[in-house]
Amino acid sequence: MKKILVPIKRVPDYEVKLKVAPSGESVITDGIKWIVNPFDEIAVEEALRLKERGNECEIVVVSIGPEGASEQLRTALAMGADSAILVKCESAVDSHVAHEILAQLYSQDTYSLVIMGKQSIDSDANQTGQLLAAKLGLPQATFASKLELKSDWSEVQVTREVDGGLETLSVSLPAVVTTDLRLNEPRYPSLPGIVKAKKKPLNIVEASSLGVDLTPRIKIRKLETPAVRKAGVKLGSVVELVDKLRDEAKVL
Repeated sequence: MKKILVPIKRVPDYEVKLKVAPSGESVITDGIKWIVNPFDEIAVEEALRLKERGNECEIVVVSIGPEGASEQLRTALAMGADSAILVKCESAVDSHVAHEILAQLYSQDTYSLVIMGKQSIDSDANQTGQLLAAKLGLPQATFASKLELKSDWSEVQVTREVDGGLETLSVSLPAVVTTDLRLNEPRYPSLPGIVKAKKKPLNIVEASSLGVDLTPRIKIRKLETPAVRKAGVKLGSVVELVDKLRDEAKVL
């Protein structure tokens, strides 16, 4: 049976107001709500839709992080994924560490396709998919807004958004595809799906057992909260607007 690998990342809920830690090098995570990275959730949904179109396959979701990330893996399983792998890692994970771990997992099985979010909403690096494809020597298609898989699993046709409009690529499999926002609308896990997810296999692997370098290449030096935006000003005429743009905003 063909297999699709879908990496997902645990990220803070985008509706949570985060606070910078006293050290200035991280945010305070105690007691916050964690979710599946929205772009990765889209990747899970697309893998499920490919399967539902009659493409017989097994969908494997994988996450790298602390034991608590198993909750996000269970969410993906409740959506419909078949099995999950948690690579337990308590240290910081940047794009370099993530792609090294994912490459090692990929080499331990036979996957026909890797679908993953184009970026995570916490670091916004947009690098892991590209680094993984380069590491594995696989074709890649980024920012996918539409996927069409050939029935014989020989290639996938990917429509992607570029500055000039839309670009369509035919990529031979196996390959790495990263998803954009307009690819689909992820489903909500159903109650039966949540019940079934508890019985689906979730394997835990220690990152240290994979034989990869777990040293991040990126170090956060300082975090700052955004400056408070000034209240808007209602102007009485176009002349006043031009004066403001010229004298205060300095854009004219």
